[in-house]
Amino acid sequence: MFPVRDRLKAFVKNRWLVFVASMWVESGAGIGYLFGSISPAIKSAMGYNQRQIAILGVAKDLGGSIGLIAGSLCDVLPIWGILFIGAVQNFVGYGLVWLIVSGRLNLPLWVMCIAIFVGTNGETYFNTGALVSCVQNFPKSRGPVVGILKGFVGLSGAILTQIYTMIDASSQSTLIFMIAIGPSMVVIALMFIIRPVDGHKQVRPSDGSSFVYIYSVCLLLAAYLMGVLLLEDVIGLSQSLVTIFTIGLFVILLLPIMIPVWLTLSSSRGGPSEESLLTGDDKSETGNVNEVILSEVEDETPEGVGLLPDAERQKRMAQLQAKLFQAAAEGAVRMRRKKGPRRGEDFTLLQALKKADFWLIFVSLILASGSGLTVIDNLGQMCQSMGYSNTQVFVSMMSIWNFLGRVGGGYFSEVVIRNYAYPRPVTMALVQVIMAMGLFYYAMGWPAAIYIITILIGLGYGAQWAIVPAAISELFGLKSFGVLCNFLGLASPVGSLIFSGVIASGIYDYEAKKQIVASLKLQMITRGYGEDDNDSLSCDDCIRMRITFSKRIVSWCFKIDKLVECKYERELWRIQITDIETWLKASRNIKATT
Repeated sequence: MFPVRDRLKAFVKNRWLVFVASMWVESGAGIGYLFGSISPAIKSAMGYNQRQIAILGVAKDLGGSIGLIAGSLCDVLPIWGILFIGAVQNFVGYGLVWLIVSGRLNLPLWVMCIAIFVGTNGETYFNTGALVSCVQNFPKSRGPVVGILKGFVGLSGAILTQIYTMIDASSQSTLIFMIAIGPSMVVIALMFIIRPVDGHKQVRPSDGSSFVYIYSVCLLLAAYLMGVLLLEDVIGLSQSLVTIFTIGLFVILLLPIMIPVWLTLSSSRGGPSEESLLTGDDKSETGNVNEVILSEVEDETPEGVGLLPDAERQKRMAQLQAKLFQAAAEGAVRMRRKKGPRRGEDFTLLQALKKADFWLIFVSLILASGSGLTVIDNLGQMCQSMGYSNTQVFVSMMSIWNFLGRVGGGYFSEVVIRNYAYPRPVTMALVQVIMAMGLFYYAMGWPAAIYIITILIGLGYGAQWAIVPAAISELFGLKSFGVLCNFLGLASPVGSLIFSGVIASGIYDYEAKKQIVASLKLQMITRGYGEDDNDSLSCDDCIRMRITFSKRIVSWCFKIDKLVECKYERELWRIQITDIETWLKASRNIKATT
């Protein structure tokens, strides 16, 4: 009886069980990725226009990015408390959204914005609790751990969508109800398992094989979801087949539990070894004095000592250190330590904000996430402008490649550190070069540009969010890891505002207005307006236009004040340009006949 109890206790305290439970929590933590699926239900049920839906999208982005409160509470509350707060926020926020959309409550837009903000902000608590626990349990494998967890966040949208497809609900508001209930139930069921368990004392030689197994499951899951999405989109599947495929999805998600089960059954006394860490209280207390003294000794080393052999140099350093100890004990010298922690030690947020490398990472993340989000948010319109009618395939592909980028980014950054001794930010630079190549290829308009940019931006954008948290933990320690990581998350909305909200939209509006002016003049000529000044038309109101250009429909609404004087008041022009060449040909023919 006692061996069974001991094994059960070892199973509960196994760091791999914490890792697997965190993967399951993160599988439902990407709630914000489903906004594109629930926004049509909100729009149709509430009668909102596109501007109001955009306001709700801003509330969603802010809720998913502002995680400073979750990071700060992580230093005060236990991990289960952090996860419980996130579950309550998710349930209350999206539960209120469901009540409003289903017609059970009649509340204004600002209440809907607050509800979406609160509900989406719950995922920051999920991410914080899972990341902090697993990074502390796997201090020597931070890259792979962060990459895998972030990968499941990126894939959660596809997982929840597949579950919703299996339900086959008649009302679209059912998806909102599922978002409010599903992730909260999973988190509450697992919140007491996810916690630090002295993982550095559970190192085994088989850890490498365990990570290989996890990576294999991740690749299998990505390939499986990609295949299911393509089958559902291309040939269509019956409801029974969708149910079978969803059950297969659950089976794949349960496969990682085999690692802690196998380790518990095959464990033997003295099997695990302990990693040497400087984060333990005993080691830090005993090591601080020696560290300070050694640094002072190295600063005042006499000339020529550095040229001695290693053995002689260590002997001289030991002698100098012993003399310094004696002098400090007699009060002859006073030890002087540099203010603030050093790189690799534990920083608070205020201490990290004073470091240039922290801001360098933040700015680089603004550039990477801003350009990546610009492509991701506008991928549907980009596909339509290039003549692809089925945009959902490319959106799903972006999600899959984003997942693979997060998983692969953590793995390759670890390889670069261990095998080539380069710091992790070097991998960040390489990933940003890959993203720049994808953007340049698309800007040149070369063949298959939409496929290339989907792959490269998906990989690069996903890899950023796997590399950055691991780099932050290595440079600024684990004590305030939650708040530091969530502060860097603010780079996402800032970058999206700069690149998508200002630069990309400004350029698009400028070019689109030029096309509208030209097309409007052509329409006036074909209708016989503007042949002389006496036929000039007057319209003081805004002219609202919907222009269809290229080969497929892309709906963009513009308001142009006093663009043209027209004969009829408040006339609504609807111009459809199916082919630019035909348009130019028609204008030449009109000029030839007049």
